Amino acid sequence: MKELAILGGPAEFPEGVPFVRPAAPELSRVTEILDASWSRGALTNGPLVSELERRACEYLQVPHVVAVSSCTTGLMLALRALEVRGPVVMPSFTFSASAHAVAWNGAVPRFAECDPFSFQLALDDAGTRMDGAAAMLATHVFGAPCSPKEMEDAARVAGIPLVFDAAHAFGALHAGVPVGGFGDAEVFSLTPTKPLVAGEGGLVATTREEIAYNVRIGRDYANPGNYDTQFVGLNGRMSEMHAATALASLEGFPENQARRFEIVEQYRSGLGPIPGVRVQSVAATDRSTWKDFTIAIEPAAFGVDRNGLRAALAAEGVDTRTYFDPPVHRQTAYRDVDSGSLPITDGASSRVVSLPVYPALDDTTVATIVRLIGRVRDNSAKLSGSSAR
Repeated sequence: MKELAILGGPAEFPEGVPFVRPAAPELSRVTEILDASWSRGALTNGPLVSELERRACEYLQVPHVVAVSSCTTGLMLALRALEVRGPVVMPSFTFSASAHAVAWNGAVPRFAECDPFSFQLALDDAGTRMDGAAAMLATHVFGAPCSPKEMEDAARVAGIPLVFDAAHAFGALHAGVPVGGFGDAEVFSLTPTKPLVAGEGGLVATTREEIAYNVRIGRDYANPGNYDTQFVGLNGRMSEMHAATALASLEGFPENQARRFEIVEQYRSGLGPIPGVRVQSVAATDRSTWKDFTIAIEPAAFGVDRNGLRAALAAEGVDTRTYFDPPVHRQTAYRDVDSGSLPITDGASSRVVSLPVYPALDDTTVATIVRLIGRVRDNSAKLSGSSAR
């Protein structure tokens, strides 16, 4: 068996294994869908955007979906539609856009802990931060549902609205129910790393007609059609080209997700026996999209820390990510926000690493990545004194 590359052996993947390869639809299918809109000069606010919204309503089983230019835009507009002004209780273990949407509305994030096993917003900690809060924002981390019913109950008791950052979660299920209809609004991302791809774009799903209306006009400067803007909106429209890409992506979505699930099961079964490797916990009744396959490394049992594993995999040509390190409460943009100590969040961000997972990844590559992780653990004594540390 060859030496690990970081210890002097040849790289397992000299050409490299990218962290992500978008599940993009065939370009010919995108142009076929786009042709009618393009020919008539309808490049934005056209029939394809409307068709995507209709199809998304059917898929998510909700009455209202509004297509926007990005998930961040959707979060900004959803919070604006709810007239959120005060503190917003939310996780720090999330992408910075969640907090940015709060800040752009003139509100202040109130960061709470995450659960150490699921990485989701920890309700026991969030519940201690509700006093005076104006809203609650929860993230479906890595595409796994974040106990949305329990989040709804907590928000109801506190008497505040609830928005979900569902950027990763198009296709997720909670107890058999599609993510999309929980809380006051759920906002999805359609960027290239996501399960459903539009290139750029987002979807705001809601069961409340007034929120859908305000997001719909809000994406067009809050102009209801007569140029008498109703509030400070923005240009958050989705183009017909992005809608065509999303519609084509939706056609292959079931097959792409099925392949993603196969890869995840291969990872889980292979990594399960390795001491010190812990896979994100997902409730047995839920289905994650596995937008990211994320593990936590416990150095005492694994032998090296997360950064040591990343360095060893990088030497072999395997690209990885560390979402979310630093967590938002430690980022420069939020250094003036006082949320107190968040040791569980800090611990999670220092231990997690996301591995490649996308439909184009083949079984042999996945098996080799699993084997490499096992070999890193087996060689931890050598690595602990090397530059991998």
